[in-house]
Amino acid sequence: MDQVHESGNEAETQRRTRFSHLPDRIRVEDTVEERPATPHGSAGVAVTPDWWLIRMGGV
Repeated sequence: MDQVHESGNEAETQRRTRFSHLPDRIRVEDTVEERPATPHGSAGVAVTPDWWLIRMGGV
């Protein structure tokens, strides 16, 4: 019985150690990536007059 009680105390100690503090804050500036926009079709893709039909799946 004592061994079961001791392992329960170890688990409780580990739980308190793990959850006793909040994680470090993350700044909003670190979560945003800014890249310059590229115009549609700038990668050398030919634009056809029926691009909307192709994009909408023939609806």
